[in-house]
Amino acid sequence: MMENKTAHIISHSHWDREWYMSLEEHRYYLVKLFDDLLEQLAQDPGFHSFHLDGQTIMVDDYLQVRPDKEEEVKRYIREGRLIIGPWYILQDAFLTSSEANVRNLLYGMKDTKKLGQEATLGYFPDTFGIYGQAPQLLQQAHIDVAAFGRGVTPTGFNNQVHHGDEFSSPYSEMKWEAPDGSNVLGILFANWYSNGNEIPAGKAEAEAFWEKKLADAEKFASTSQLLFMNGCDHQPLQKDIVKAIGTANELIPNVTFKHSSFKEYIDEVKKELPDVLQTIRGELRNQKTDGWSTLVNTASARIYLKQANDRCQTLLERILEPMGLLVEDKRLHRDFAEFYWKMLMENHPHDSICGCSVDGVHREMETRFEKVEKGALRYVTEQAREIASDISTTHHNPEAIPLILFYTDGKPSTQVIREKVMVQKIYFDELDFRQIPEKLKSTPLPSFVLERGDGTTLPVHLKEKGISFGYDLPGDGFRKPYYAKEIEITFAIESPIHIGYETCYLVPGENTPYEENLIWHQSEQKLENEHICVTVHENGSYSILDKQTGYHYESLGMYEDMGDIGNEYMFKASSDGIVFTTKQQTSTVDLVENNPFRASIEIESKISVPKQADEQLELERQDLVWHPERKAGRHEEEVLLTFKTLLILEKGSKGLKIEVTIDNQAKDHRLRALFPVGNGNLYHFADSVFEVVKRPNQPESQWINPTFDHHMQRFVSLDDHEKGLTIAGKGLHEYEIVDGKSIAVTLLRSVGELGDWGVFETPEAQCLGLNKAAFMLIPHRGNVIDSRAFNEAYHYPLNPTVVQVEQGEGRKEKTSNLLKWSGDALALTACKPAEEGIGIIVRWFNPTDEPQELSVEGDEVYLSTILEEKKECLGHGNVERTIRPKEIITVLIQTDEE
Repeated sequence: MMENKTAHIISHSHWDREWYMSLEEHRYYLVKLFDDLLEQLAQDPGFHSFHLDGQTIMVDDYLQVRPDKEEEVKRYIREGRLIIGPWYILQDAFLTSSEANVRNLLYGMKDTKKLGQEATLGYFPDTFGIYGQAPQLLQQAHIDVAAFGRGVTPTGFNNQVHHGDEFSSPYSEMKWEAPDGSNVLGILFANWYSNGNEIPAGKAEAEAFWEKKLADAEKFASTSQLLFMNGCDHQPLQKDIVKAIGTANELIPNVTFKHSSFKEYIDEVKKELPDVLQTIRGELRNQKTDGWSTLVNTASARIYLKQANDRCQTLLERILEPMGLLVEDKRLHRDFAEFYWKMLMENHPHDSICGCSVDGVHREMETRFEKVEKGALRYVTEQAREIASDISTTHHNPEAIPLILFYTDGKPSTQVIREKVMVQKIYFDELDFRQIPEKLKSTPLPSFVLERGDGTTLPVHLKEKGISFGYDLPGDGFRKPYYAKEIEITFAIESPIHIGYETCYLVPGENTPYEENLIWHQSEQKLENEHICVTVHENGSYSILDKQTGYHYESLGMYEDMGDIGNEYMFKASSDGIVFTTKQQTSTVDLVENNPFRASIEIESKISVPKQADEQLELERQDLVWHPERKAGRHEEEVLLTFKTLLILEKGSKGLKIEVTIDNQAKDHRLRALFPVGNGNLYHFADSVFEVVKRPNQPESQWINPTFDHHMQRFVSLDDHEKGLTIAGKGLHEYEIVDGKSIAVTLLRSVGELGDWGVFETPEAQCLGLNKAAFMLIPHRGNVIDSRAFNEAYHYPLNPTVVQVEQGEGRKEKTSNLLKWSGDALALTACKPAEEGIGIIVRWFNPTDEPQELSVEGDEVYLSTILEEKKECLGHGNVERTIRPKEIITVLIQTDEE
């Protein structure tokens, strides 16, 4: 052991809000921890500080029970003895969207500042892998240090690594570089974030403890400053820590032991760093490990949670926030946006969104998702109605029905819209409610056309939906119930609007003739539009012809099923190794709809699979056999899996939409859909956080796990240099590239245990019953970036918000477009009101390896940060700027009025 070392002992507790117990069960222990902390801080001036796990929500959770302690807690935060932030919660990095990661930092740092601190550390203690753009995001938030526990393999000084090794480091300190070149100082918990837990105060025990712990820390530290994390998961306060530190100082005179903080530790480390540190580049996914502890298969545990999260994130990011640019009351909008974001982020901790907790935790998550979705949709609907009430919607035909189409995608689009419209409604105060339905049914239904604001008309396809009950909620009166005759209209529309609205009218009249672009060939089992032709095969798979390129994609969408004797964290194939597929099965095909704008068919397929794992799995679970070492097979008895696959082709679409319903009657298995892509490749692309990342199809040499699964955000894409196929999903986050030639997307994983240091059964994680999956196949030339197919993938889940209103006078024009920009190689991620003051926040990233040009219009356009700080003025009017490869750019467009 070298002399003149300093041992920094940081007291903390890694606080998973919910995990092997529910939130409220864990809260009991949180309150006890805080109570003990407040007492310790008051009585012991030698107790330096306590690190509250890098998140502010711990304070909120405590004060909900102890509101009388608020001033005391805030005082210790201001004094730097309770250390919080920068996050609102400790989120899973790969299963939460780009903008969710930004909002977590934005609201977390806002709360941190409000409570009297400045956040200085990007804290990722137990994150299940970290996206490569984290250093760039942290730098934009003025944070130049990140601490993390996973993703880099520590080697120690005697096992030096080469500078080009991007996933290993001899030191626990390193330079971590984002794809754009931004970098931060990285601090790896090489001996985990509990390496200083439960430090003995007795001399004999302390001597043995420190002999081992100091040697372990010295093995990796590049300076004389040694880090010891005094805590672990849900760890109670070590009340005698000051005494234990005193004992250590008596025993080991050549080491200074001190109760410390990350700030003190980092300040000292920076003074002594060696001139050359290992540079770690990009995403941290435990690449140089055996692959058995990457926890990647949390991406497919309880997929229903990921789907709900995707709906909520899309609603907040791409509908509610852009809609805020149109509303009058910006304060109300900001308050609701933050409220729903924070509620959604309660579902974003890694043990929550990853689906790796006990069943009760995830039932509560479903309730939170529903609250966010229903509340945010209600806000959007009511604000849209308020905006519409101020728009001039008069028409020369009093029977014309005004429809306001709100575009919030941020880019002009061409798409097929389907919407329900009430063509006649009768209120209960106008007629005896028992007579209303019959009267509505007897009213003849005219034909309609859709008239745009410029007077041009569009054909619509109409379908009667019957009589529905509803009610109005007047702003100055009681609820007004009614019955209405309802129709469903489908039409195709091309709009130049980025963010804004246009007024259209459903006008009685003869429908305009339209071109027959959608074709269902019954005899040939084909769907066809302007861009692609889809052929359905007897086994339920299908092929796509890209009519623009002439490329064929054969045998898409076959299903494979195999046993899974792993847990919520990791997949482990059953020892029998048998794979069941639909390749040799027969299927039935039924036409669901066929109109000029949309055609769909349903394919029904079935396979017989073992009903569950064999009896050995239960024995292995009870004996805590680690999943790589399990030998269980599958049960002899079989059950039927039924798939109903809906293929949807829309007018003008360059891709095929697919919705799958799975009647799952089996346990302990994994179900995937397979998509071969020609001759294969060495690399593929996947959507990640502010990055379309290029990943190798083969793992590093250290990888032992026979599977090589990955995370994706919106899409995964494989090409063979000539042609490519991109699969965009809704809440589907796990895939594997098979043999370099095929994409396997996980649609369902059924497991029966949590799987972490104990026996925690999770029967609901078997996901029995009906499960759904939705995705889109986009064929293209070359790769997903060069072809710009990523634009189609990002647009896939988005549709305009349509509001039906009455005709009326208003001061606003019939059409509005608040944003104009260009740059088809840039991906837009946010368009929202600024958190403070007046202005529009817009954010893009450059997914390409080349500089790209951005052109944006505004009275005054400023460069901003992800914290929405106004920086340099970029110009006035039409502003152009070159965006560096992989750069994340945020601009603030100043507006004239709030």
